[in-house]
Amino acid sequence: MTIYERLLEVQDLEYKDFQSKLVPNISPDTMIGVRTPQLRAIAKEFAKSGDAKEFLENLPHKFYEENLMHFFLIAMIKDFDECVREVERFLPFIDCWPVCDQSSPKVFKKNHGKILPLVKKWISSDHVYTSRFGMRILMNEFLDEDFKSEYLKWVASKMPPSNLDADYYLKMMVAWFFATALAKQYDAALPFIERKKLELWTHNKAIQKATESFRVSDEHKEYLRTLKI
Repeated sequence: MTIYERLLEVQDLEYKDFQSKLVPNISPDTMIGVRTPQLRAIAKEFAKSGDAKEFLENLPHKFYEENLMHFFLIAMIKDFDECVREVERFLPFIDCWPVCDQSSPKVFKKNHGKILPLVKKWISSDHVYTSRFGMRILMNEFLDEDFKSEYLKWVASKMPPSNLDADYYLKMMVAWFFATALAKQYDAALPFIERKKLELWTHNKAIQKATESFRVSDEHKEYLRTLKI
């Protein structure tokens, strides 16, 4: 049985209609309608078979869920170099935010030194979802013990005040990153907001997300609200 055939077995047309509204930039015709827990379970099934390797070699895929499956399978690769090769081969084919956001290779956590230069490269990419993926990995992996203030500049450089026509999904990722940075590294992130280093919409969205976060203190939230433009 192919992965496509397995996905059809658990198709949910009502969920397809719901999901298509959340991902409006891709055609509903490319969606099967499979819930994420089922996708992850199927990925684990196929990861143990020889079919997974063949599936990863066949790009591009036709369906949204096949792309999700592809990244879930990559995330389970235990060898760092192999995982990075597959990530970089797949990134150009990502065309929407859920595929970009729902997979985080476990092997990255044990290889921060190796992954950091790649993250910087991905962030600088002109491909929206490659850049977004790099920002998300930076947010997930480098805003705690391994944090350096220069990482904030990597992200801010993608969304300077002059970048008014930037892609919505990239702006949203920058806002999400800075809201998280305000929760975890407030003193380092705050000057970027005070000095209005971000594009206007992104600036305000970062503040909104930070003030909605339970990880940001009430005192910090009160001050951040005064910085909205």
